Amino acid sequence: MTTGEPDGSGAESEGSEGGAGAPEADGPGAPETGGPGAPAAVKSAVRTVLLLEHFAARPGLHSLADIQHDLSLPKSSLYMLLRTLVNLGWVETDATGTRYGIGVRALLVGSSYIDGDEVVAAARPTLDRLSDDTTETIHLARMDGTSVVYLATRTSQHYLRPFTRVGRRLPVHSTALGKALLATHTDEEVRALLPRRLEAVTEHTITDREQLVEELALVREQGYAVDREENTLGLRCFGVAVPYRTPARDAVSCSVPVARLTADHELRIKAALFEARDRLSVATRRM
Repeated sequence: MTTGEPDGSGAESEGSEGGAGAPEADGPGAPETGGPGAPAAVKSAVRTVLLLEHFAARPGLHSLADIQHDLSLPKSSLYMLLRTLVNLGWVETDATGTRYGIGVRALLVGSSYIDGDEVVAAARPTLDRLSDDTTETIHLARMDGTSVVYLATRTSQHYLRPFTRVGRRLPVHSTALGKALLATHTDEEVRALLPRRLEAVTEHTITDREQLVEELALVREQGYAVDREENTLGLRCFGVAVPYRTPARDAVSCSVPVARLTADHELRIKAALFEARDRLSVATRRM
């Protein structure tokens, strides 16, 4: 028996998953299957998505035992799912065949999402101009549940600059992008979305939901949000929502190291962000 492989005892029949009943819960983070009358989820499809999202959130290679522990899936069916995804290129393995990670096909699909997104395409000229106007790092991100996902980035023209990659996922409450988007929701919607205690990314992160709700009122009043080293120490970010939808789902931000942020530079960044928001509002009007 190859090291790391299950012995096959107690293996499940994946071919019997299309029954009328709802699938069993597959551990923490399992997607909801809908209410009464909703179509039953296919268990193998749910497990595949859980597995790929697990790898996406944890770069590198992982043992079968660690994956099984994190996802609480049956070991035998998890192994068969992993081997299937390895054969299809969605999962990669090491030379021993006992450790697994995300495969290259996931990159191809992620790239196609960015390439085909109308908002990303419409935003490119504005992001380029905003980068030139501020000389700082610019981001376009989309709200996804309790996170923001980066769709496009323009790198700072300075030597000292933050590092961010397209596809990165960050907590919505700790970023200027996320707070700008949360502010387009009602307070009750925010309370329904977020837990009372929020994750502390840095020592400056707002961890009390009601304190965050109070700050969102200020965001609505001033038209922009600020991340005061709440996500990365030494970095301050300013963000505005793009109002082509209500509530908004996309936002633009400018990130600058605190060491380089003067009062005049902050004023220029805010003015440039407001101009960018107005240009994007026109560019995305019919979306």
